[in-house]
Amino acid sequence: MAITKEAAYAGYRADAGQATLDMAGLLSAAYELGDMINFSADAADYVYWKGEMKRNEAVQALVKRFAKAKEKFEECQRFGRFHPDYHAAKEEAEAVQRELDEQESVRGFKAAEQSLDGLLFEVSTLIARAVSDEIKVPSNDPMPSSGCGGGSCSCGSGGCG
Repeated sequence: MAITKEAAYAGYRADAGQATLDMAGLLSAAYELGDMINFSADAADYVYWKGEMKRNEAVQALVKRFAKAKEKFEECQRFGRFHPDYHAAKEEAEAVQRELDEQESVRGFKAAEQSLDGLLFEVSTLIARAVSDEIKVPSNDPMPSSGCGGGSCSCGSGGCG
């Protein structure tokens, strides 16, 4: 069920010497690509580990504790480190986050999420490069190796300065 180059170009047709976009063909190819991604091993792992986290009562209790600790820290953060509870609230949020990160289902979910994000980034990059090398492709990587994303100042987006 691979999308061929011909299928990708099926979204275009020549009318009176001008190329026009056949939205139905383009949308059909996009839905086919979406289905391929949904049936991928990366998507299956993501759904599996997300379900494991939801079914794990210890993880759900930690998620609730983390939400409360994060809320308290954000409240203290409004006043900065001079708030009397700032450091204690920060340490509590970090401690609960560490507890969450120690859970197998959370580790599995984060790994699956990162893998699926990588697949989606790769597909987005291929589509963008097929149109133009100038198109920026956003990334969730906080330290991208090249291109845009993660707050990079060198992509010419005018974001810095």
